[in-house]
Amino acid sequence: MAMVENAFHRTPFAQPGVHIQPEGNRTLVTLPTYFALEWSEQGYQPEEIDTLNPAQWYGLTVRVKPIFRSVTYDFGDGTSHGPTTDLGGPYPTGNVTKTYESGGVYDIVIRAVLTGQVSLNGSEWIDIPGQADLTGPVTPLTVLTATNRLYATPNG
Repeated sequence: MAMVENAFHRTPFAQPGVHIQPEGNRTLVTLPTYFALEWSEQGYQPEEIDTLNPAQWYGLTVRVKPIFRSVTYDFGDGTSHGPTTDLGGPYPTGNVTKTYESGGVYDIVIRAVLTGQVSLNGSEWIDIPGQADLTGPVTPLTVLTATNRLYATPNG
């Protein structure tokens, strides 16, 4: 099992990232901002199966499957959401939202936890001890402020 655990930790996992709405990684103060976990195209996402090279496993067919356990959304202002199993989502149905009270640029970071399972020669899936802690890249979010002004019209 130690060999399987080592193989699990060498698995090229997909990296967690964040999708933010409003689009363009810009929002306004006091406007609810929606966050969602998204996985990179490269690497193995949760539930995708990696079949290891049988030549390195004494002819055995070894399949490794990452399992999603939790995600933490770091909002860049000292607050976070999670760990949770909520993947977030778009407006208006997403459950992971943040309303910023002051303008600035905030570094958003997603941290995901995966566990794994292994199947040997077509056996049932067996839990692999341990977990993989993945930290996605920093995504800057610009929070803008707006000022309303009333002007008198010339014709009053």
